[in-house]
Amino acid sequence: MNTNNEHVAKADFLYGTATGIGSMPHLDLNEALRLVFQTLPQGPHWPQLPTRGREEGFARQYLHALERLGLLDTAGDPPFFHNREAGWPARLERFYNLCLQAEEGGGLTEVLRHFSFPDGAADGFYAFLKEPWRLSASPAQYIKGQISGPLSLGLQVNAGDGTAAFYHTELREIITRTLALLARWQVRALRRDSRPVLIFIDEPALLSYGQSAYVSLSRTAIKESLAEVIRAITAEGGYAGVHCCSGVDWSILFELPLHAVNFDAYSYFSSLLVYTDGLESFLQRGGCLAWGLVPTSPSVETENVESLLQLFNEGIGRLANKGVTQKLLREQYLLTPSCGTATLTTTQAERVYHLLGELQARLIK
Repeated sequence: MNTNNEHVAKADFLYGTATGIGSMPHLDLNEALRLVFQTLPQGPHWPQLPTRGREEGFARQYLHALERLGLLDTAGDPPFFHNREAGWPARLERFYNLCLQAEEGGGLTEVLRHFSFPDGAADGFYAFLKEPWRLSASPAQYIKGQISGPLSLGLQVNAGDGTAAFYHTELREIITRTLALLARWQVRALRRDSRPVLIFIDEPALLSYGQSAYVSLSRTAIKESLAEVIRAITAEGGYAGVHCCSGVDWSILFELPLHAVNFDAYSYFSSLLVYTDGLESFLQRGGCLAWGLVPTSPSVETENVESLLQLFNEGIGRLANKGVTQKLLREQYLLTPSCGTATLTTTQAERVYHLLGELQARLIK
């Protein structure tokens, strides 16, 4: 599959804005929503709230449709497929019948509803949807959602033999198709007043590619899985980004038809310097480089807007010295935290969001 030359609509509405990664430490839905809308009015996101229960965890939140079909057991740690059980073929047939129904267009809305978040699995998402007055009153340029990546999910879910599901072609396809359908449903649900919808695919496990412990991970399988989810997002008129919170092989992402690539610019900036040719091509196509400038660690307590502005400007200088067009870097950027804030205290998370909003305001002056 050639994913490099697929047409990508320019997402210039992202340039110079700020948004969050997704997870937050709050138990109180209203407090989380207040913080998002107050600090990120141009790019509000729905809050993922894992502290409210394991149903909203990074992996489990996206697996409920497979559990309902009897393909997966999410009670264990890790969750595992029933692919070694006698009833597997019949359950698999039901799954592919739903996929076929979606592909043929008949009853697509019903199929997507089957892959949606059930009640209790995404309280932050549904609370976000129930606040249309907030969205209408704010100057939001786009609405942002998020979904787990197929590699990250596929390495956290096991096959029936105890090995990671991503290594099994059939199980990898099931996970990828499930995420693609959930992504399509999410774009439809988040669309408000013709505002664009941006979906970040959270793929922290991309760090595993190239490491000796994961030597059998296939670059082709990773790209094809991501490309399928990206196409699902764009098929609904949405825009796609990928978030990675460590140093990864960025060429994989720059070769995909993405609108935004999000990296941890605070702790892993140097990892990008090896892939400046790919970055330049990505920016020339209109891509948006999303800088995770605000740390989601205790370091946020010692940083301020001035120190983060200095980090941003120094980073642009280093990339420009490696041949990346400085004008594109200064225009085609998006600001985010370095990762989600769920591991922080609510006080620290509030500082992250306020710093992010202040930083965005300073840069557009």
